[in-house]
Amino acid sequence: MRSENELIKLLNRDLNLLSFKKLRKQNISIRFENEELVSGLNYLKSQNYIHLATISCVDWIEDNQFELIYQLFSYEDKISLSVKTRINRKTSKFVTIKNLWGVAKYYERDIHDFFGIKFTGNDNMDELILENWNEIPPMRKDFKTRQYVDKKYDWRQYHGQE
Repeated sequence: MRSENELIKLLNRDLNLLSFKKLRKQNISIRFENEELVSGLNYLKSQNYIHLATISCVDWIEDNQFELIYQLFSYEDKISLSVKTRINRKTSKFVTIKNLWGVAKYYERDIHDFFGIKFTGNDNMDELILENWNEIPPMRKDFKTRQYVDKKYDWRQYHGQE
């Protein structure tokens, strides 16, 4: 079992990281250029980071970027890694990692539903949750929730409401 410091030293030696940060005990965040991410994830898997807990996304609209966050865990080291990269918001494309972790295909479909990011190499970007959705993806910061609700639903008056 490696300590956080041993892991950070190993990652700095073997990978081309943009940054790393110890978030709290047994939780480290690392950042890659997007061209380096897949090889970095492959390396991490070879270092016993075999559990992909989830993939999430953050819309940094003011930076015109999406941030993809891959949550990995090593049962051997007992350390969680948040592996991050940023992609261009306008092109909204990234490469799939379903060949590394099969479950990634579902996380990628979820991110496609809610943020509109396409994962090249994932041949199933069909709707996962949002059936018959015809608007911009709802988790993007430029999605106007109130406009959508006003257009889609009728407002009702409730007792005691003016």
